Amino acid sequence: MVMSIPYEAVGRTRQKQRTRDALVAAARHLVAQGMSPTVEDAAVEASISRTTAYRYFSNQRALLVAAHPETEARSLLPPGASDDPADRLDAVIDAFTRLIADTEAQQRTMLRLSLEPDAAANAPGLLRQGRAIGWIEEALSPLRALMPEAEFRRLILVIRSATGIEARVWLRDVAGLSSDEATELLRWSAGAVYRSAVAHLPDRPAPPDRTADPG
Repeated sequence: MVMSIPYEAVGRTRQKQRTRDALVAAARHLVAQGMSPTVEDAAVEASISRTTAYRYFSNQRALLVAAHPETEARSLLPPGASDDPADRLDAVIDAFTRLIADTEAQQRTMLRLSLEPDAAANAPGLLRQGRAIGWIEEALSPLRALMPEAEFRRLILVIRSATGIEARVWLRDVAGLSSDEATELLRWSAGAVYRSAVAHLPDRPAPPDRTADPG
């Protein structure tokens, strides 16, 4: 089987990486302005020729996936992370919610694009890349041997649904919370879900509750 080698993986790789980074940065800037940039839009913004841009991104979907602010981090656990799932979860949710807060404009645009009628055809998976689920799963991995797999997966999904951009938009736009208040409540929600899920398990410490009960 003949495997295709990415254009930027051969030849002047450092220069090509800089060009790719410039296109991604341009796309992110345009997304933050509320646009759904095409490859041509990113090329113009980055002052790069359209022909060159298409060597890096063959279509709009590939560009938007690369421009999504969550795609770069492989893990949100800090170096030397604890083996305790409670501490691990708190560290990951803290990083995750702050990432969303720092990139809220881009995240909102990606959410809007994913809800458009033709999103599935034009740019499927913008918010369904599974990255956050992977981060949470990694944080909770010490629990895997202590509960049924279905229960473990359900815990991950509930925490993700309570802490992502979708929940943040509701807290900001409907509940009227400030950015900091929304971030803290999302962290509190993750901790509350975790404490409930592990209450029946022996010797499972709860995550530190560093926020005030919202009421």
